[in-house]
Formats: sequence, structure tokens, C-alpha cells
Amino acid sequence: MSNQNYSNHRKFYPLYHFIFLPVMLFFTIWGARQFFKNETHSLEFGLFAILSFSILFLAVMMRQHYALGNQNRIIRLEFRLRYFQLFGQVADEAEAKLSFGQIAALRFAPDEEFKELLLATLAENLGSNTIKRSIKNWKPDLMRV
Repeated sequence: MSNQNYSNHRKFYPLYHFIFLPVMLFFTIWGARQFFKNETHSLEFGLFAILSFSILFLAVMMRQHYALGNQNRIIRLEFRLRYFQLFGQVADEAEAKLSFGQIAALRFAPDEEFKELLLATLAENLGSNTIKRSIKNWKPDLMRV
């Protein structure tokens, strides 16, 4: 794998993102179109479209809900540990001033840049994209969900 940076840090699962989700979207749209086109079986196609949409919606929401909930907790814990290692004090005060997006963006910064970016974020309230774009030596997170 090439070095991780801002332009390639998102992760996709081909079977899920490029096969399952498009197929379910197709079934939903096809069922909805048939509902309006086929008068003799409109009820069946309407139910098919609703069922397809429900499966699609649940697949997207449940996958993200569980995985991201755990990942977010881990990212916060990593921030607290890293803050303590670099500053020698508890991160409660700094963490209270940061949004989760800012904390998540800071995890890509190596230790040398982390301190500087954290202080700049606390002083200037930098957004997560600004933080990510400011990182010179991207520290990859290859275990993302």
C-alpha cells in the first residue's frame, strides 16, 4: 500500500460498497418504477421497493453505527494517552475544548507535529480538514473501520 495521506485516507470494502449497496439501490429504484408502471402488480412491486429500501437503509445504518461507535471511543482514548505521553498531564481540559472531528484529525499527525497542531487548534479552533491538510508527515491509520 502507498503512504496514507489526505487524498487516500478513506477506506472502501468493494463487496459492500460497490456490489451490495448498488444492487440494493437498483432493486429499490426498479421496484418503485414497477409500482407506477405495472398496474396489475403494483402492490407487490410497492412492497418489494419498500422491503429493498428497508434492507438497504438498515445495512448502511447498522454497519456504521456499531463500528463507528467503537472506533470513536478508541480514538478518544488514543488522544488521551498520546496527550498524557507528550504533555505529562491529563487531557480533560484540552479534550473539552475540541470537537470529535478535531480529535480524529489530530490522530494523523506524528508526535512532532501533534503538539504544534493541537496548540494551534486550541488557539484558532481549526477545522478537521484544515488540521488534516496541515499535516506534513502523515501518520497512517491502517486499522480504520
